[in-house]
Amino acid sequence: MGKTKELSQDLRDRIVDLHKSGMGYKNISKLLGIKVTTIGAIAGKFKKYNMTINRPRSGAPQKISPRGVAMIMRTVRNRPATTQQELNDLQAAGTKVTRKTIGNTLRRNGLKSCSARKVPLLKKAHVEARLKYANDHLKDAQSRWEKVLWSDETKIELYGLNSTRHVWRKKNAAYDPRNTVPTVKHGGGNIMFWGCFSAKGTGLLHRITGKMDGAMYRAVLRDNLLLSARKLKMGRGWVFQHDNDPKHTAKATKEWLKKNHIKVMEWPSQSPDLNPIENLWRELKVRVAKRQPTNLNDLERICKEEWAKIPPDMCANLVVNYNKHLTAVLANNGFTTKY
Repeated sequence: MGKTKELSQDLRDRIVDLHKSGMGYKNISKLLGIKVTTIGAIAGKFKKYNMTINRPRSGAPQKISPRGVAMIMRTVRNRPATTQQELNDLQAAGTKVTRKTIGNTLRRNGLKSCSARKVPLLKKAHVEARLKYANDHLKDAQSRWEKVLWSDETKIELYGLNSTRHVWRKKNAAYDPRNTVPTVKHGGGNIMFWGCFSAKGTGLLHRITGKMDGAMYRAVLRDNLLLSARKLKMGRGWVFQHDNDPKHTAKATKEWLKKNHIKVMEWPSQSPDLNPIENLWRELKVRVAKRQPTNLNDLERICKEEWAKIPPDMCANLVVNYNKHLTAVLANNGFTTKY
């Protein structure tokens, strides 16, 4: 049997209009020369779905025309935050498809849905400073980076990474204690740490108690910075890196650094992603979460143990690849890029 010719959209709309006017299926069939069953199917579809076009068949994969694919890719390229629902309006491309089909199309073209990374707000001056920093240091010798002692502060939550742990469980076992993660308001508390590292490994990790001001920061440096430099055998001519936090750039802090003959690296504002220690903080948090500390004293002890265990090779690799990271920053016009 030959395939029945599909009715045009205009004819479908006319059937619906005639039925709305009160004409019965048989009279419409005689007027238009179309089977009564076809008239009933089209009118019934309009009543149920408020549409007369054929709905996509289940089991048969939908396809988007080349024009539709081009429109989707152009839209996402210009506005990455476009939702699948917004992309579903493909009438201009002559196609009507499901959100799932759009998602599959994006994935086939190398795109996937990801959470937008939270990054510091970069103003024009920040971008220009980052570009200048990258250009000034892009061709620095490897030996230059090996003489840098990188530093930063970070906050580690007692139940930080554990809050997103995945478990394999049966349908009705969601609240089995083995399948849950204990939560406490405000994360159960947290600890601020100051730490440093070089190409040779990690330096000291110091717990910060209370709100850190300039005087406390200088005390942290006094008790940990020079000891870390000796521990890591930095030798002569090493350079200290810290960001432009007001405590770091205060006059008294600058005088302390100068008095102790510590050379400081010039640093662009709003640039935590340029500091390779960010990768070590992530590594530390993953290691600590695996050990599941139960209180803040546990957390401090485990943090210091795991910080000391980070392999020197990992530290060395971060420094070895630093010039590649600067190249990526330049290629990205000064904006944040993954280290």
